[in-house]
Amino acid sequence: MNPLHTDGDREVRGARVVVGTRRGPFKLLPSLPKKPRAKRERHARTRVAFFRYSYYDIAFKFFVEHVLDADFVALPKPTKRTIELGSRHSSDMVCAPFKHILGDYIEALELGADVLVQFAGPCRLGYYGELQQSILRDLGYEFDMLNFAMLTGKPLTEYISVCKKKVNPDLSVPHGVRNMLAVFKMIEHLDEVNDFYLANAGFEAEPGSFERAREAYFADMRAATNEREIAEAQRKGLDALRALPQHRPARPLRVGIVGEYFTAADPASNLDLERKFLDMGVELHRALNMTNRNLRYNEKNLRAGISEYVQYDMGPTSSMTIAAARKYAQEGFDGIVHLKSSGCTPEVDCMPVLQRISRDTGVPVLYLSYDSQTSDTGLDTRLEAFYDMIAMKKEKTAR
Repeated sequence: MNPLHTDGDREVRGARVVVGTRRGPFKLLPSLPKKPRAKRERHARTRVAFFRYSYYDIAFKFFVEHVLDADFVALPKPTKRTIELGSRHSSDMVCAPFKHILGDYIEALELGADVLVQFAGPCRLGYYGELQQSILRDLGYEFDMLNFAMLTGKPLTEYISVCKKKVNPDLSVPHGVRNMLAVFKMIEHLDEVNDFYLANAGFEAEPGSFERAREAYFADMRAATNEREIAEAQRKGLDALRALPQHRPARPLRVGIVGEYFTAADPASNLDLERKFLDMGVELHRALNMTNRNLRYNEKNLRAGISEYVQYDMGPTSSMTIAAARKYAQEGFDGIVHLKSSGCTPEVDCMPVLQRISRDTGVPVLYLSYDSQTSDTGLDTRLEAFYDMIAMKKEKTAR
């Protein structure tokens, strides 16, 4: 699909260009005169979009609407077209998360986004925001990029300055800071509910009951506008999930998920791997989430706990991958699944360490690598084989 959308000489959001008008060939439109607006409305037309990342769009929405005081561009669920768009305009050798995010950005611009947000900074993905911006501009899109990855380690005043410049010049700092704390609390709540869901949904007595309850909880969280409503949605959501009947076996199969920040946590990127395991009746655990990696992360303490395997920081999520795998192995989990995008160097470096943990503890590890060509069929075959193996191993040890 050609990203240059025009309607005669009329400007169209997301692609402000004119192609082949009567007045000549391709040219940029002149800046439209700004109409004076009341102070509270001056930024009302600024539309901000994040890339898709699991269920965190709920927190992103709250951030845009109640911290930046702007309009949030909600993206629909990704489709095959999303990754095709990203792959078409990316190098073949770049990681799958880059392609997913680029496809998300193109679809956001098609929906009229004025500002795109990038924050994925633990690895080289943090440097990709500028490259994605360059690609999108070459495609003819006009927008602003709010790249928080470039502000890592800088004082709060830098963040505020950039947000005012890119999104809302009338940003209220006290109001924004108060609601930013609510964003952090919302992220913690979302991860708490997801942890409960992963550990219990595989044993639901009524098929689909946990998913329906979680979706209702997500809807309440999306509708929340303040800390009180966030807390009420959390209480209501957890109560609803805890009240659902389960048929849990005495010794369920337990699997721990570890791996790369984007692929391990995002269902669209890992082909809904967690749902596949839950349908098999597995108890799942995944330590990698925004709460543990962004809000409570302590690299020094993590590395101290895995000093027999790692002496130095190997980058991005490596220490968390190894620490979580070791914890799952020590707690007697039946298996560990390691997820990464193809070519993710830090997670490739983790693999020999995970193999050593597997040898030391006897816990099998399944290694899965994803790119834009990874298919459901191939993944299903490997997951079914892994499930059969750990189930037979558990039955054998129980005798």
